Amino acid sequence: MLDKRSKRVLWIFGIALLGIVITELTRPKPIDWRASYISTDKIPFGGFVLFEEANSLFKNAEIEKIDKDPYEFLTDSTYAQNSAYIFINDDIFFDERQTDEILKYVEEGNTVFISSRSIGYNIGDSLKVKSSTNYNILEEELHPKFFSPSLKQDSLPSFKKGIFRTYFDKIDTLKTTALGYYEPEDPKIKELNYIKVNFGKGQFLLHNLPEAFSNYYLLKGNEQYAANVLSYIDGNKIYWDEYLKSGRKVVTSPMRFVLGQAPLTWAYYVLIGGLLIFVLFKGKREQRIVEVIKPLENTSVEFTKTIGDLYFQHKDYSNIIAKKITYFLETLRAKYYLNTNDITEDFIKKLALKSGNTLEKTQKLMHLIKHLKEKSVHSEADLLELNKQIEAFRL
Repeated sequence: MLDKRSKRVLWIFGIALLGIVITELTRPKPIDWRASYISTDKIPFGGFVLFEEANSLFKNAEIEKIDKDPYEFLTDSTYAQNSAYIFINDDIFFDERQTDEILKYVEEGNTVFISSRSIGYNIGDSLKVKSSTNYNILEEELHPKFFSPSLKQDSLPSFKKGIFRTYFDKIDTLKTTALGYYEPEDPKIKELNYIKVNFGKGQFLLHNLPEAFSNYYLLKGNEQYAANVLSYIDGNKIYWDEYLKSGRKVVTSPMRFVLGQAPLTWAYYVLIGGLLIFVLFKGKREQRIVEVIKPLENTSVEFTKTIGDLYFQHKDYSNIIAKKITYFLETLRAKYYLNTNDITEDFIKKLALKSGNTLEKTQKLMHLIKHLKEKSVHSEADLLELNKQIEAFRL
């Protein structure tokens, strides 16, 4: 049973834990400003709003989500011709295998749209395109525009929170068409943020402001700008990438999945807390110092020695011999179930057989006992001889 102090500590701990759980469940959930761009994410930089409106943006096209690696999809699947593959993320890097398949895909007459601050050096080298990013500590407000007069907007789109100015500073002028730029501080310099690069029979549409397609900015009056950017995509089938995303959940272990789900995470923490409490109090009970209780001393032996010494000091050998013979014979009766009233030859043979002593040793001891019982006066030598033979007799 727990003592009062342990119960009090347990109650305090339980109330504190309950208070923490209630506080966590009732407090406002902080806004998650991480980049995701997943079509199901409703956080500010998720892609839920865009994908929900995709059917109205591409009215004559069928949209298909692709949650595979682009290399795997383009090599294992039979993709439609005159289609478009859309990639939107804050940062995209294509490895050599992915790059080769994407280039083949475009070369056959299809379109690849990439909106990202970086497209990686593999695609960049193949298209002779390079971009730069201005990572200012202070947030810079950007106002992207289009070169096409037909895409002018009534109000200028504005982007500031979570934005970095990224622009193309190197392009292949023979194959590249400038589509959009940032409103310049210097009218003579225009920083390109949207270009079209012809490749084979198809084209790449490269855009440097992926935040324009996030939930946050689409709900802040910039939806027309996003629609204008996507209006350059023409295809009968739209492949919507869900693989190269910053918010893609990669589950590599059961614990990662558990910690990625809020209810399971809380259940895990409560389980760990309960186990700690159990170990704490269980260990305290098991490890408590046990008081050493001295066993009761067997004083009968000491008493016997004292009485024996008393008789011996008074040289009452007859009394000691009589008690020793009585004790010895009582032991024989209790152990071997023999009648010791008459010490006969038959008795001696039975005792030798049952005790495992030789007949000669048994006869010698029994004859001595019989002789001493018949004597009236005994000496110290008689006592010593009796004690010697009894000690040598195996019981």
